[in-house]
Amino acid sequence: MSATGSGEGVERCVKLTWAEPAVAVVAMEDRSSRNLFSQEIGRGLLEGFAEIVANPNARVVVVHGYDSYFCGGGTAEQLIAISEGRMSYTDFKFFDLLRYCELPTIAAMQGHAIGGGLAFGAHADFMFLAEESMYCANFMGFGFTPGMASTFNLPRVFGDMIGWEMLFMAANIRGASLRDRGVGVPVRKRTEVVPSAVAQARALAKTPRESLVQLKRRRLETTHEAYREAVRRELEMHGVTFTIPEVSKRIRIGFS
Repeated sequence: MSATGSGEGVERCVKLTWAEPAVAVVAMEDRSSRNLFSQEIGRGLLEGFAEIVANPNARVVVVHGYDSYFCGGGTAEQLIAISEGRMSYTDFKFFDLLRYCELPTIAAMQGHAIGGGLAFGAHADFMFLAEESMYCANFMGFGFTPGMASTFNLPRVFGDMIGWEMLFMAANIRGASLRDRGVGVPVRKRTEVVPSAVAQARALAKTPRESLVQLKRRRLETTHEAYREAVRRELEMHGVTFTIPEVSKRIRIGFS
């Protein structure tokens, strides 16, 4: 097992292993924050993916969390900073890492994925969910409009009706419920999510790297303009909704 980066925090929070020479497995394990968007998580993801792409043997990337957590999104401090105009979600340089990695990416969302954490995973080319875990686009629960390109990705991934329901209602939905409602994302028992993702990665890795890169590039081309427009509009809406006085109060209460 090797860890990305040389810093102690990176080694603790983001670990890179290889299921085989062509299949990279990235584990997010910031137990102190339950995989919120900590500096260690962000730095570790960027360094890990740079290492993977630079490896000529790499062909597919699997990303997962630990125990019952996949990713929890932004911290209270980060959300307050956005509400005060001191940052935006595009300052998270890793937020669309799974989309723009030149290799196919698989989000093995074995644990709860909340807000920006769900949106982060939805950038992947393929996803697996867990029956027992909760998936929630909780942005509107704090009173501000969704971000992290979720207005583009969630209706695309979960279907228009369910995706927009998730965005409007900000409710916790179990993976089993999403499966029962007919979402097109594979749902497995939690213990089977990562093995299922790795198995799919191994199948993909039988294809030459350059062919995977070319097809991934073509996939991005088909949605490039719509994706960029969604990000632009989300940032525009944030300029309005994050300034609502009630929002900062809800953020502080929600994280207390």
